[in-house]
Formats: sequence, structure tokens, C-alpha cells
Amino acid sequence: MKFILHYVRQFSAFTGYRLYLNLLAMVAISLLDGIGSLMLIPMLSVSGLIGVDISVNQMTRLLSFLNRFPVTISLVILLGIYITVSLGQNVLQRLSSLQNVHIHQKFITHLRFRIHRALILANWRFYLQRRNSDIINTLTNELPRVSSGVYLFFQTITTLLFTLVQIGLAFWLQPFITLIVLICGVALAMFARRYSRKAYSLGKETVNTYEAYQAGITDIFNGIKEIKTNNLGHSRLQRVHDLSQKQQREQESFNNVRTKSQLVYKMSSVLLIAGLLYLSVVLFHAQPGQLLLIIVIFSRLWPRFITMQNNMEQIFSNIPAFQKTIELEKEALKESKANTFSTELTNNTDPLELHHGITCQDVSFRYDQANSAYALKNMNLEIPANRMTAIVGRSGAGKSTLIDLIMGLIEPSEGSIRVDGKPLQNETLERFRHSISYVPQDPYLFHGTIRDNMLLFVPEATDEQIWESLELSYGAAFVRKLPSGLDTVIGDRGIKLSGGERQRIVLGRALLRKPSILILDEATSALDNENEANIQEVLHQLKGRVTILVIAHRFTTIRNADQVIVLEQGQIAQAGEYQQLAKDTKGIFKVLLGEDHASRERLQPSAFQM
Repeated sequence: MKFILHYVRQFSAFTGYRLYLNLLAMVAISLLDGIGSLMLIPMLSVSGLIGVDISVNQMTRLLSFLNRFPVTISLVILLGIYITVSLGQNVLQRLSSLQNVHIHQKFITHLRFRIHRALILANWRFYLQRRNSDIINTLTNELPRVSSGVYLFFQTITTLLFTLVQIGLAFWLQPFITLIVLICGVALAMFARRYSRKAYSLGKETVNTYEAYQAGITDIFNGIKEIKTNNLGHSRLQRVHDLSQKQQREQESFNNVRTKSQLVYKMSSVLLIAGLLYLSVVLFHAQPGQLLLIIVIFSRLWPRFITMQNNMEQIFSNIPAFQKTIELEKEALKESKANTFSTELTNNTDPLELHHGITCQDVSFRYDQANSAYALKNMNLEIPANRMTAIVGRSGAGKSTLIDLIMGLIEPSEGSIRVDGKPLQNETLERFRHSISYVPQDPYLFHGTIRDNMLLFVPEATDEQIWESLELSYGAAFVRKLPSGLDTVIGDRGIKLSGGERQRIVLGRALLRKPSILILDEATSALDNENEANIQEVLHQLKGRVTILVIAHRFTTIRNADQVIVLEQGQIAQAGEYQQLAKDTKGIFKVLLGEDHASRERLQPSAFQM
């Protein structure tokens, strides 16, 4: 229950006095409902439908003044009171329901925003440690279950208040019968705890199954081209089918638990009311009015026990969702830069203009501080401003990790990174990130028009500025040939464009920001010779005006680099100018250069000719 109470306390703090006003309104609604129902006996008595003395119980004694009026007038007065009470109850019920939904939805909106904010602020390490599909599943499947669980919890509290008011009225009218009903209800609730435990167990299975299902469909659509090309559709579809069947079995099992508990309560209600009526007639010689009172009390109390039991089963089935959501938010906050970097999310920070350069001083990094080996060790290097620096090395040498450190996505385990002599943290980091444009190997594009994608970083850019950036990235020519130009829809991840076209759009978008630091992370590895030559020309034009940092497997891209950093097993193996390193026959760069040349030879058209 601690996971539920975690959000209940937050809900109470968020809603404040409005929650307590609503609970007070529910007490009033319960009282009015009980009064309206219990007026049934005096109305029937006055109308003559059953022969009962009007002073048979406390309720009718309160209405004894009606004995002074003719029957017709007494009935009119009773009906008027009944209508007034019922109308007041229903109006108050509507207002309370509207307020309930308002404060609940407002809290869920607040909760959803808070979790998204924690995820956005989490550092890059957080995302390296988990599947994106698990995060998406928590946000799309588990968070709505949390919402449902919070709502059910307060609905149960409301039902409990309603029941307590009804019990109070029932004790006032007939304490002995009420006590019997109450004892039976508590005993049955203790027996029904087994159903709540079963609901919790099924809830845990549901969380795991939904995670697996979300991961499965994410993998399918991320690799749909490979799946179709390699005729893997049947095996992938079978996996989805198996998970769907498992979800079906879990839902059927939960429904079996829920309906079984309902059956137990309903059958017990039949036996209990039969036993109460028998005892009342045979042992206590109850009159018709008293028998009717027994039925009224029972009909008001017993459904409340059933409702609370059903709600508790639903709540227990949602506890794993509460746990999963709490863990996600806590882990995201734990991995955030709250203690080192600024946590303010704003686009109003002025970009940092790099004057001298970026320095790594004795930088070491490992992903798991306790167990893993160092991914980078004792890095000391200088990236001069307005120069082109290339970082090369075999796969796993630490190139991407170094870039992540330089961009401030992850913190060094040891040492420091400085920008123009200042530590990369707090305001410096915010301004630094506003000055960077990053071009990854896999272009980040979304389903929309070319204009939409270009405006992602600079929403206020004009068409003239967009075309200027596309001209610089050699993308303007092919965009002009498209039927709708900038308004052409490019599909999910830009699937309607070729690899080279996507890369030129992404590069144009990066240049639209007019960065002082441009980072290309193997951005030319999948391009043909013509597109690679275009990228080289772009870099040549930017040299001297922008600090360029390039990770490259294809060494033709970095021939004009001012310095080349060669990484090997997480350490700097060589550093210097391209030609200088190329002449060093004993260096690792010469070996990498030979491997790159051999790879290009294998890809030449002549290699495929017979």
C-alpha cells in the first residue's frame, strides 16, 4: 500500500482544501440519501399501503407531528420533503462529481508533466541503461493505471464515508440488525482478502506482459524494412500473437477473480437476508413495517461492501503500475543533473560564443561506477575554437563516449571538462548547449513536412533562412524538385527520402541554428561518394568560422582537419595533423587508414564485376 499512499499524499497536497470540501460534500450526500431512503416507511404508512404505527421507530417519531393532519395533507408534506431531499442530494452529487473529475484530471496532468520533466532532465546515462520501449510503456500504459488507481482509492474513501453515514443511520433505527449486517460484512471482507492478493499478483504479470508487448511492437516497426526484406514477418507476428494471448489470459484471470468475489458477496447477501427475515419473523415476531426496515437497511449497506471489495481488487491490481511509475520517476530524478547542472528548461538562454576552446583535463569515465571498466581513461586534449578536430578509432574505442562527455550529456567519473577555462556546469552548460548543433549518424526526423522538421530548433526562422541553410547543406536542389517543396511530407523518420537526402536535411537544420560548435557523429558513414563530397565542401566553407568536431570512419571526410585525435581502448593513442599521422608507419592511424582504404576498394563497382 505504500506505493498508493505515495501518490495519495501527493494528491492531497496538490488539491488542498478542495479535496476536503469534496469529502464533506459526500458526507452530506450520504446523509441526504439515507434520509430519502428511510422516508419510505412513513410514506407507505401514511398512505395506508401497510399497516404500521407511525411511531414505530426513531425516524417515524420525528414525523409524529403529521398525525395532526388529514392523511392526504400528511402524504403531500411527506412527498414534498422527499422530493426536496432527493433534489438536494442529486444537485449536490452532480456538483461534487464535476469537482471530483476536475481535481483528479488536474492532478494527473500535473503528474504526467512532472514525470516527463524528470525524464527530459535525466542525463544520458539514464537512457543508456534501459529500453526506450519500457519508458514508453510506463507513460502510455502504467500511468493511466496509476490515474485509475488514484481515482478508485478516493472513490473507495467516498464509499466508505457513505457507508459510515448509512451505518450511523441504521444503528439509530435498528442497532441489532445493523450489527449483524456489519459483522457479516467484516467477516466476508477478511475472507475476500485472498482475491485482493490474487489481483495484485495478476497486476504484476500484466505490467511485465505489457512491457514485453511494447518492446516487441517497437522492435518490429523500428526494423520493418529488414523484417519484410528477410521474410521475418511470420516469426514476428507469432511473437505478437503469443503476447496478445498472454494478455488475454491475464485479463480473463482477473475477470474470473472479480466475478468470483462478486458471486460470493451476492450469494452471501441472499443467505443473509433470508436468515435475517427468518429470525425477525420466527424469533422476534417482527411486524411488516419492521421487516421493511430490515430490507431497507440491508439494501443500503450490503452493496457498499460489494463496491468497496471490487474497488480494492482493482486497486491491488494497479499497485505494480504505481510501483513502476514511482521507480521510473525516482530513477530519472536520481540520474538528472540537479546537483551539477541547471535544471531550468528554457530556450531563452543566450548561446555561448567559444573563444579559446574546449579542454579535457585528466578525464576518465565508466558507465557503472562500481563494477565496470573505464570506457575512457586519463584523457587530456584541447579542441581549439574555430578549428576542425577529428576523432577516429575502431568501434568501441570510446569516440561516442567522448562526444557525449564534451556535449555535457554525461559527467566525467574523474577529471573535468572546461569551456574557455570554465567548468562545464550550471549556466555554462545551458549556454554551451544552445551553441551546439549535433548531426548524428541516424538522422532524427519526424513525420511531417520538410519545413516542420527544419523549424524544430529555430521555430521563428523564415523561409528565406531555411532556403539559405539548405543551400549551404546542398539540400536545396532536391527540395525544389519535390512536388510540394518545403511542404512535402517526408513520412516517419523521413522514410520517403533517400539516406543522402535525409542527412542533408538534418545538416541544413543544424546550420539553420547558426551554431558556434558543429558536431558530426559519423554523419557520412552511410553516404555515397557524391554526398560525402558535398559534406566535405560544407565543412570546408565553415572552417575558420565554426568549431567543428567530427567522428569519422571514412577518412576522406577529415583530410582537411586541423587536428586528428586517435583513440584506442579508451585512451589517446595519437594526436596531430592528418598528414603527419599518415606518415607515421608505426602508429595506429596508419593501420586505420589502410583499413579504410581496403574497405573502399571492396565497395568499388569493379569489385562486383565478373
